[in-house]
Order: sequence, then structure tokens, then C-alpha cells
Amino acid sequence: MQIELTKVFQKVHEGYIAFVEELPGVNTQGDSLEEVKTNLEEAIGLVLEANRVLAKEQLQGQDAIKESVFLYVA
Repeated sequence: MQIELTKVFQKVHEGYIAFVEELPGVNTQGDSLEEVKTNLEEAIGLVLEANRVLAKEQLQGQDAIKESVFLYVA
């Protein structure tokens, strides 16, 4: 199974902005398209890690089953 996410890049007066449609909170900006693409990859990692920490805190002391899921990116 492959999961497809959508990166959106927009040219603005100050450079570029970008976000991932399916991942709320993943957004960034940059002076060039190359920079904003690099920044977006970093933002994806940061948001996923922050969500992991928040979920761990919320589940602390609760009976929960956790399983890993692997997404393969081309």
C-alpha cells in the first residue's frame, strides 16, 4: 500500500510558501522554490515528532495499543 500526500507550493511576493494538504500544521516559507522544498521536508519531520510527543503525553497511564506504520516516499 502506498499513501500519497500533496505538497502545495505557491509563489508570493516575498518568495514561496508551502504546505501539505493532508497534514495540518505542516507549512513553511522560503526565498526560493529549492529552499521552501527543503524547509517543507524539515517541517514534516518536526510536526510528526511533535505529534508523537503530544500523543505520548496524552496516553500516559492509559491502556492503549500502539502499532508502527511505515510510509514509503518516492
